[in-house]
Amino acid sequence: MSLINEVMQEVNTVMDMVDPIQLDNAEKVITKDKRIFVLGAGRSGLMAKGFAMRLMHIGYTVFVIGETITPSIKPGDVLVSVSGSGKTGSVLDPTEKAKKDGVNIVSVTSNGESPLGKLGDAVIVVPGATKNGDGVKSIQLLSTLFDQSVHITLDVLCLKLSRRDNISNDAAKAEHSNME
Repeated sequence: MSLINEVMQEVNTVMDMVDPIQLDNAEKVITKDKRIFVLGAGRSGLMAKGFAMRLMHIGYTVFVIGETITPSIKPGDVLVSVSGSGKTGSVLDPTEKAKKDGVNIVSVTSNGESPLGKLGDAVIVVPGATKNGDGVKSIQLLSTLFDQSVHITLDVLCLKLSRRDNISNDAAKAEHSNME
């Protein structure tokens, strides 16, 4: 078996374990009348930024925590926090504060029983291997399998949101940068 096939088999194994009901629950929390904020560290943060970009394409008001133009998060906003272990301090600490301040939390983690998982108003468990050894075991480095699977999972969530909101591919394309 080639490495490509092995990696694809790992991704398919994880994606088969993602619960569609958890995506439905997250879909209910993420609505256009709310500002959406995303948070993650390292590669998980890059997956969160990719999700933010796609949300922008389908018409959401979305911000990335830590960027210079990001406003203060307020009660009633939504925070999508991504951490494979669910214990990353730079993700967990701001998420705990946001939760106390009345922000709706969508937790994306490999472990639903982690501190981050327990904070979520909606929790999406993506059980790919993390650097801590959580989740489906992988031949890939560190948390690569988690990050790959989170990318796909959040893209599926965007597809669900776009269908719910009747946003066509052409409408999303109109929001895509024409500066390239």
